Amino acid sequence: MGKGDIDSIDKTMPATVPFFSDPAKRSILFQLVAMLIIGLLGYYLLTNTMANLERQAIATGLGFLEKESSFEIGESLISYSAADTYGRALLVGVLNTLIVSFIGVVLTVILGTFIGVARLSTNWLVSRLAAVYIEVFQDIPVLLQLFFWYALFYKLLPSPRQALNPAAAIFISNRGLVFPVPASHPAHKYMAAAFLGGCLCVYLLRRWARKRQARTGKVFPVFSVSVGILAGFPVIVWWLAGTPAAMDVPALVGFNFEGGVNISPEFGALLLGLVLYTAAFVAEVVRAGIQSVSHGQTEAAMSLGLKPGQVLNLVILPQALRVIIPPLTSQMLNLTKNSSLAVAIGYPDFVSVAGTTINQTGQAMEGIAMMMVVYLFLSLTTSAFMNWYNKKTALVER
Repeated sequence: MGKGDIDSIDKTMPATVPFFSDPAKRSILFQLVAMLIIGLLGYYLLTNTMANLERQAIATGLGFLEKESSFEIGESLISYSAADTYGRALLVGVLNTLIVSFIGVVLTVILGTFIGVARLSTNWLVSRLAAVYIEVFQDIPVLLQLFFWYALFYKLLPSPRQALNPAAAIFISNRGLVFPVPASHPAHKYMAAAFLGGCLCVYLLRRWARKRQARTGKVFPVFSVSVGILAGFPVIVWWLAGTPAAMDVPALVGFNFEGGVNISPEFGALLLGLVLYTAAFVAEVVRAGIQSVSHGQTEAAMSLGLKPGQVLNLVILPQALRVIIPPLTSQMLNLTKNSSLAVAIGYPDFVSVAGTTINQTGQAMEGIAMMMVVYLFLSLTTSAFMNWYNKKTALVER
């Protein structure tokens, strides 16, 4: 074998790289060392904390969740009394936080989109009013807005005996808005199931209509058909169940109303403050997203004979979503976390209920840990949904 053959073999054989000279192996080692240090630090903090708690004779663990709470909660989506456990009380707080966050996010997106589009209106008055709204509500801290609406409701609205009665069985007072609702009936759960089935049908219909439009160019009236499905399915179930029409009508008993549904001033002030504040930021997000779309897209759409509403819905917004969704996700998370300010105006959200639990049981670590876990779960769930929606609406270049 000649020297040339040996040189060719040496060139084809992989060179042995020392461990610390290999970036991939070195990075793995550094990550393992970092994980070990963090683990040891966490173990030290945990053992030190447990030892200090034991030295101070402070109870630990989640056993308190099975004990009687012994405090009332003003608003609850599920049945609750002071005889129930701390676990059920915390569940009530979580549900209260969820309902105000969900309704707040929906209303914020609707209002923020409307204000953002109005901000770009060619009508000078509409554009200026939208700009004033954005500047005013962005520059006032949300906590002050909550105090303002809460005080406004209690100062301007009359007592229950002098409650405003704008329509039959609807009363507005400083105890809240009270209105009648259908009395409990077994058919209602089937109507709710029919509505959810209608939502699934609408989703499948929209997918089919888009594919049909892309294939044939024909536009299917999705909106009107969807409204008919969502309203028609529950009505059909209601009719098949015998058309139950009994109503739970509120009535003044003593110094307050009984019956119907009561939207408290605390809930109204919290929802109004969060929505108006966050919608101002969402409006700017929507405005920036719309302005990111090239003006040539609008001119091309108008040249095809599309109406302004069609241009906005079919051309501008689908392209603007890729810019709107990431900052919109942040604003949705901000609204959910800002709902913890409810404790300032007396609305029993999760932070308020957990705070009362901590004061009664003395188990602050567990209570604070549960707050962190609940808000972390809400934030991660919202982010996961918005990331999925972002991928779904992403423009794919072909």
